[in-house]
Amino acid sequence: MDLHLKEILSQIPDPEIPVINIVELGIVRDARFIDENHVEIIITPTYSACPAMFNIEEDIIKLLQEKHIEAKIITKISPVWTTDWLTEEAREKLLAYGIVPPEIGNHEAAFLLPKSCPRCGSLDTKQVSRFGSTLCKASYVCNSCLEPFDYFKCH
Repeated sequence: MDLHLKEILSQIPDPEIPVINIVELGIVRDARFIDENHVEIIITPTYSACPAMFNIEEDIIKLLQEKHIEAKIITKISPVWTTDWLTEEAREKLLAYGIVPPEIGNHEAAFLLPKSCPRCGSLDTKQVSRFGSTLCKASYVCNSCLEPFDYFKCH
């Protein structure tokens, strides 16, 4: 990935979780200059029906147009996006924002593992709903501090 483009694209926050950007999220798979005014950006949705992808494409095109660069966006669904593509910085930002980041690997067992409350650290938590405010999150509540929180689901 071209480092200059990576730096530019890192300015675009995820529309559903604005504390992380589309590069940290792993949506941007590749970005390269074709010539000095044209780029090719390869993106992969976090879910095949992710409603934010249209906004992300628009944000990429708009930002690059402001820099007089024409972007060709290619959406690839294979390999399928995985939460393992989240950067460590994104995981830290999610936790600081109050969203428990997904475990790395072993996705099948992820829902069986206890989730630590991002506010008080207690493992005495309970899943309230497998589906949260977005498709990629589940809703939990801490039995110690009684605060609700989201868990970014593994996949």
